[in-house]
Amino acid sequence: MKDQTLQAIQQKLGDAITLPFPKLTRRDAPGSALPSGKARAVIGMRRAGKTSFLYQCLADRLAAGVARERLVYFNFEDERLEGLEAADLGMILETYYRDFPRHRRESCVTWCLDEIQLVPGWEKFVRRMLDSENVEVLLSGSSARMLSREVATTMRGRALETIITPFSFREFARARGATPPAGKLVSSAAQSAWLAHLDAYLEIGGFPEAGRFEQPRERTALLQGYVDSVLFRDVAERHGVVNLVALRAFVRQLLRQPSTTFSVSKIHADFHSRGVGVSKETLLDMLAHLEDAFLVFTVPLASRSERRRQVNPRKLYLADHGLARAFSAGPGLDRGHLLENIVACELARQCSDVAYVKTKDGHEVDFLATMFDGSRCLIQVSADVTSPATFEREVRSLVGTAATFPDARRLLLTESDLPRGAVIPAGIEHLRMWRWLLQ
Repeated sequence: MKDQTLQAIQQKLGDAITLPFPKLTRRDAPGSALPSGKARAVIGMRRAGKTSFLYQCLADRLAAGVARERLVYFNFEDERLEGLEAADLGMILETYYRDFPRHRRESCVTWCLDEIQLVPGWEKFVRRMLDSENVEVLLSGSSARMLSREVATTMRGRALETIITPFSFREFARARGATPPAGKLVSSAAQSAWLAHLDAYLEIGGFPEAGRFEQPRERTALLQGYVDSVLFRDVAERHGVVNLVALRAFVRQLLRQPSTTFSVSKIHADFHSRGVGVSKETLLDMLAHLEDAFLVFTVPLASRSERRRQVNPRKLYLADHGLARAFSAGPGLDRGHLLENIVACELARQCSDVAYVKTKDGHEVDFLATMFDGSRCLIQVSADVTSPATFEREVRSLVGTAATFPDARRLLLTESDLPRGAVIPAGIEHLRMWRWLLQ
């Protein structure tokens, strides 16, 4: 058994230091080297592109002049490695350094360990690597433990997170070979092309694999399969959820109403009326599990009062708007809600805190985004403001926030042009959606 395992390790290491890295769509997530003693945990929802990001990190280091043999990708999802235990992991290091003794403690070797969670006790091995070897370690995997923020806890403060999400609009366009405009001046033909890219993004969504399917039926089956994997492996299996009927019904309800305020109490009452037996506490637990698996996320009401944030409804957003299309019962999916979900995902990537706002006169502003430097931006999202009444309503909400958030930038994002002759009030900026998403 040991001889067979050793042969598999030797072959995998040989491939790891000689095969060319695959050419993939570049992701915008941070992947630079970390301080000594820290690992990078690459986490996120299933099929979002974590393995591709590991290859990107290796390719970047190769381009920066790091020798190829010091860049190692090792995937533990291999039937020849079944039964591997933590005590056996040292074979991988010893086999590598037997061929490259000059690199041991003298040159930093980058190790990308994919699906390492398949080996029980892997954490102690990684900590030993960080403490005793001159290495940079990147970790990833598709199990619930590697998806969630538990990995940082498991590593006891030794790992920093990089969250990989489905494609942003920038990345989606990059995958289609499009290059963002360098300046503000864009021809009418180029603008039409970008609007077509946005249409395609709205239709296909951001999961990298979804863009390979031309038929909506095939994309729907693909995305529904992703969700099933999250439900049964990352939620039910990991947390011991036995009420699968309620779990599936709950998820379907959430995925069909992106960018809306929701109440677990109301969903519980609805389930009770339909004979779906589940407690409110169980639904709250399910929601926490779904957020931990990166399937959905929620945004609170903006308030300094923690109690007010807790008692007011939260707004629900999906990891990718394509999931809403995959679970929509019909053609009535609101385009404005999809655009708002896209903006929410972009803000989640770039901001330290996101909330929504209720003005004193009862109007709502979609987002209050707090940046990492402390600056704030109020954002109102609308698909079509060509109607003067719609334009006035959206602007009125932003105007109503001036007294409460005087320091915040105020931004109106629209897919359409403004109504003919429309005047933007002082202090409010207007941007077309595609332009803002490319910034």
